[in-house]
Amino acid sequence: MRRWGINVGVGIWVLAIAVFAALHAWHLRADFPDGSPWVSDWAKYTDEGWYGNAAARAHLFGNWYLAGDFNPAVIVPVWPFAEWLLYFFTGVSVEAARGLAVACFFASLGLMYALLRSRSPRCRPADEDLPSPQAAKTASPASRFSAETPRWVALLGVTLAVTSPYVYSFSRLAILEPLETALLLAILSLALRFARMKRPVLVAAGIGLLYALAVLTKTTAAFLAPAVAWAMLMPLCRERRKALRCALAAAGSAAFAYGAWLGMIAWMGLMPDYRYFLVVSHFTLPDGYTWPLAALWWSFHGLLWIDHSLTLLAGVLVLAAALTRRAQWARALWGDPLFGASLLGIAGMVLFMTVQNHPQPRYIVVASLLIFCIVALGANALVRQEGWTRLAGWCTIGVAACATAVHGAKTLAYATHPEYTWVNAAAQLTQYIDAHPNGKRELVSVSGDDITLMTHLPSLCDEISFEDLGEKLERYQPGWYASWNGIDPVILSELHTHESLEQVASFPALDDPERNVLVLFKLHPLPDGEERDEDDPGMTGPLPDDRIEVPVE
Repeated sequence: MRRWGINVGVGIWVLAIAVFAALHAWHLRADFPDGSPWVSDWAKYTDEGWYGNAAARAHLFGNWYLAGDFNPAVIVPVWPFAEWLLYFFTGVSVEAARGLAVACFFASLGLMYALLRSRSPRCRPADEDLPSPQAAKTASPASRFSAETPRWVALLGVTLAVTSPYVYSFSRLAILEPLETALLLAILSLALRFARMKRPVLVAAGIGLLYALAVLTKTTAAFLAPAVAWAMLMPLCRERRKALRCALAAAGSAAFAYGAWLGMIAWMGLMPDYRYFLVVSHFTLPDGYTWPLAALWWSFHGLLWIDHSLTLLAGVLVLAAALTRRAQWARALWGDPLFGASLLGIAGMVLFMTVQNHPQPRYIVVASLLIFCIVALGANALVRQEGWTRLAGWCTIGVAACATAVHGAKTLAYATHPEYTWVNAAAQLTQYIDAHPNGKRELVSVSGDDITLMTHLPSLCDEISFEDLGEKLERYQPGWYASWNGIDPVILSELHTHESLEQVASFPALDDPERNVLVLFKLHPLPDGEERDEDDPGMTGPLPDDRIEVPVE
């Protein structure tokens, strides 16, 4: 009877997880949630179009590459290639692109469950805590781990992920992070198992190929290399020759795959686009020697974007395990390769944001699921002990349960109150352009690739371009320009080299107070091919032949 009751409870739990997971695939056209703590993240009005623009262009206009424009597929080709395949079946649409991201999230949930179930420290009784010297010499490190964790541990980790409003918000955007996360979890899943396989060196080579795919999905995966290495090599710490062979196989296959891609783009003459991507992704760093400390604190504090309660709970568990390292529960936790890999993965993302000195909420999507793994693993290590340690474990579970309730309610509110301001603004802008022809039907805008994804309007990017904007204007001669709320004076000076601007319409969208009105301008070519010098100080402000009502700032 007791077993039947447990199975019913687990069934209800799994059903609740399935319902919350399904919410991620509901209302795929809806905006990124308004009023969220991540209001300022640029991804919600640029990245969906930017990183998939090659796939959309290939299907809509017959060529994935637009000379002089932003072509990120040169350095991160995996996501646009996946979208390109998908569009053969669905056509180009924002719903299809976001559906692919949600599918990656579903895969991440399954992989996370498998990871948390696969291996865990075997908590020995006190009298068996320290093995004999002879046993320590002969025992395989894998023998310290049981075949499976309890089912509730894996379900707890998945529950924390599926109810998180942070994960809900970013897993529904057609950006690079959902696929990067799924690839990392797949790599870790293989890494924690390959040592027990018949041909570990061959599997290690496969892990290297997957890791190369992760770096070709998003370059930040380069900062996850220590986490992957730890997950692979920690169980082989007493089999050094085998560990060395496996490490060389993984590193060699990853280097070969990435090198093959570099060779191909060099052969195609696209290395300037590759180098440009690296330059444009690097933000200007402050002068002096103290900025790394400030940037580290800023980036570490950015983990709170995931949420305050669970991030702090994970931090408390790590700190407690470090301070009580000799305690049985702490040794069990530090001995779990997944725990160490999770810590290193989180540290890698923090290091990336520190080096960039430009934290953004979307950068830590990968870290969010690793934080949830730490909470689940820590709770399991504590409750399997006796006395106060077990009580601390139940308190950890209680805090996680309360956080789940609060987060689940917020996620449910986001899912049941969709808004469509962004897709409506893109549609209205396109309708206006079609109803008021003005030269070439092409838009220049930082959000142009997003608008192309939504309405199929041809576009160019004004802020990130391999070619100077003035040169692009001369080459493509677009008829329209759109900006958010105002105009950047540098962009205006480049537009002025060949065009005058007439403000004609505006469309409310999204909720960032600095970017909540999309403003549309007609571009009027200067007479008789006249050109102006963009270095003229007067070019950064409205000129007599302009009609600009928004601020220039």
